[in-house]
Amino acid sequence: MKLRSLLAHWRAEPSIAENLTAWEEIPARPAQNIPFPVDLHPALVQALTHQGISSLYTHQASSWQHARLGRHVLVTAGTASGKSLCYNLPILDGLLREPETRALYLFPTKALAQDQLAALQRLLNPLELAMQPALAIYDGDTPTRHRPAIRSSARLLLTNPDMLHLGILPHHTDWAGFFRALRYVVLDETHVYRGVFGSHLANVLRRLRRLAKFYGAQLQFFLTSATLANPQEFAGRLVEEPVALVDEDGAGHGPKSFLIYNPPLIDPQLGLRRSALQESVRLVDDLMTYQVQTIVFGRSRRSVELILSYLRDKTNSSSYIVEPSEQIRGYRSGYLPAQRRDIERGLRQGEVRAVVATNALELGIDIGGMGATVLVGYPGTIAATRQQAGRAGRGLEASLALLVATADPIDQYLAAHPAYIFEGSVEHALINPDNLLVLLEHIRCAAFELPFRSGEAFGSVGAHQVGEILDFLAQQGTLHLSSDRYFWMADKYPAEAVSLRSISGEPILLQMWEDDRPITIGLVDRGSAYRLVHPQAIYLHEARTYLVEELNLENNTALLTPVSSDYYTEPRNETSVSLVEKHDEQPVLGASKAHGELLVTSRVTSFQKIRWYTHEVLGGQPLDLPPGELLTSGYWFALNESVVEHLRESGVWRNDPNEYGPGWDQIRERVRQRDGYCCQICSAPEQGRAHDVHHKLPFRLFASAEHANQLDNLITLCPACHRRVEAAVRVRSGLAGLAYALGNLAPFFLMCDTGDLGVHSDPQLDFAEGKPAIILYDQAPGGIGLSQPLFELHDELLGRAMELISTCACNDGCPSCIGPGGQGLAINRTGYEVVYGGKRETLALLEVLTSREAK
Repeated sequence: MKLRSLLAHWRAEPSIAENLTAWEEIPARPAQNIPFPVDLHPALVQALTHQGISSLYTHQASSWQHARLGRHVLVTAGTASGKSLCYNLPILDGLLREPETRALYLFPTKALAQDQLAALQRLLNPLELAMQPALAIYDGDTPTRHRPAIRSSARLLLTNPDMLHLGILPHHTDWAGFFRALRYVVLDETHVYRGVFGSHLANVLRRLRRLAKFYGAQLQFFLTSATLANPQEFAGRLVEEPVALVDEDGAGHGPKSFLIYNPPLIDPQLGLRRSALQESVRLVDDLMTYQVQTIVFGRSRRSVELILSYLRDKTNSSSYIVEPSEQIRGYRSGYLPAQRRDIERGLRQGEVRAVVATNALELGIDIGGMGATVLVGYPGTIAATRQQAGRAGRGLEASLALLVATADPIDQYLAAHPAYIFEGSVEHALINPDNLLVLLEHIRCAAFELPFRSGEAFGSVGAHQVGEILDFLAQQGTLHLSSDRYFWMADKYPAEAVSLRSISGEPILLQMWEDDRPITIGLVDRGSAYRLVHPQAIYLHEARTYLVEELNLENNTALLTPVSSDYYTEPRNETSVSLVEKHDEQPVLGASKAHGELLVTSRVTSFQKIRWYTHEVLGGQPLDLPPGELLTSGYWFALNESVVEHLRESGVWRNDPNEYGPGWDQIRERVRQRDGYCCQICSAPEQGRAHDVHHKLPFRLFASAEHANQLDNLITLCPACHRRVEAAVRVRSGLAGLAYALGNLAPFFLMCDTGDLGVHSDPQLDFAEGKPAIILYDQAPGGIGLSQPLFELHDELLGRAMELISTCACNDGCPSCIGPGGQGLAINRTGYEVVYGGKRETLALLEVLTSREAK
């Protein structure tokens, strides 16, 4: 009733209703049930009946049948559809009938393992103690004193891939009895294991199967997942075995309203919209007023903290809430385990009215019956959108899913084409377990666990390639070859140096001093440290602000101090790309496309201070940080010379170097003399080096050098002030505008996050014969297989970009198409950037690249 009242209010409120671009009513669906299988163990029938379950859903029954035939099983179904019973029933049945059998359950997070242990205990509670399999969690939080008993007696072990990798496989001799009797392995929430994480996990499973074979165990795999476009292929790639797919969903659900809200334009010419974060806070405030328990999903840790802070500020003066800090919580990676358990408990008990989370709560953790889920920005994939939307609604109760579009191009595209969300197919999940860096690390780990024999394969990796890696490790002194076996020789324990979540080394501990000792409040992965915790960065944690005093990469620590800040920080970086090896190249309309291995060098050079709420740029500060190098894979296309010449003749090519015209040296001298040879910003005099002369309005905006070089458009600046001014005044070329659009659209075609892809444009790319080019590259070292699909999707990608930009209502570029543009932002002293958008140039370039007349 409360939810229906709120929806009626939104329909009647013009400031909300006018911005709803889609209102989809998903009807309730009755459950499809069939009786319990006749061969199900009687004790399990009793346990299910005790829980009020009198039959199975059709997908649970199908899983049972496949399992009884000894097949590996993959179940894809919606959130809260009872997927756990798909593996629990056949495994518990096997454990009850075969007292020596063991089972291993792998969950992507500790929280999910804790949640599933509680569910298993509730299921098994009515059974006689003598018939109950011994259940245990074994992870980093398990007390040391309990571990020996678990290793010797646990029959059903719940853990996570990290603990299997670090704490079980390297110490398999302590688990010998468990491995000899191991029969069943569960991979829950398999869709999480894509990209780098999945590439690592596939190798951990190779190590697991290798040890199981050593101990004489035969493994049967059970996998569950959200809906994917390639479920069998993906699951088969993970476990390297044929997998039976169960993809019907027999669970019932209540009616759901799915709304897409596009914040209103506040400047149509510039395409500027109200902040998606601020609009989300307004809508969530309504949900809390109507007492609808809500999950708010942010796309990043930073956005979670911003929304949390805004929401708490808004509710501080509200009468319906007493303690915003307790009833409105954040939830993301980087929080300590005790914080996350407390939040989960508060959600189940109804004490937490709203939680702002990253996709960490997208998984099937039991957090009770939520009434609404608010997605602040498109999560990056249709699969994730449906998964997050599914977190609201339990049983047959009505629920709400609300997607608030950001200004990003993909969000605006989906706001205009909502059918993609409601009717479109979900994405493919990609992994690359044969990534050389990942493979090398896990062969090291496997060699530590058991010596390799000459001629031995590693999963699907052939003996020849494995032999080359083993010989390399032997030359390094890590392994020793003796009697056709490679033995571990190094002192170090290799698994400790391998993170399954990244390929970037040990995490950075975030510490602050309290009572004369360091206290750890969270962590960030090493690859993100330069961006998130560089010196003088403002770091957000549980809606509190901290100033980063020091980043120590040798000790893997960042020292933070609590501060009250009216701004947050955004890093700026410079990137260059060089070619390592080209894998393929083909001609396309107006260009040539290619993909291959690249070396990307990037450096965080400065940061900006941005005021809360108004997003005013308060200033910036340079940084002196070492560059980072990334050996990866990428896709790029380089423009034909005829295309560039055509655009140049049409006056829509801004990538040529500036030619300041005849007499420029004399003009420059006159300006410096006029300004007294002093910087007109900081008044610094010239000292051994002539100051620069800067065009107030960019040179490229003028039709001729004569007009650009008028004295009133020129000013004397010292080198330092010149760099700051140039950083704040940008003329976006058509090439850069297209790169911005493609970088935002490309993740739509891949099952990846926007952070998984980097984008770079170069008007004179060295390895493309100096031609203008756009590069999209994989942000993971070695790549995880994103570049070749983009290479194949080149035409469709450009077509979508043309559709997006040509239908955007802005005049000269905006965050929703080619990036912020227009001279409406042009008052420097406010701190806003001056950006000349280049929308006309981008469209002219796309017309050539998508026209059948292109050459």
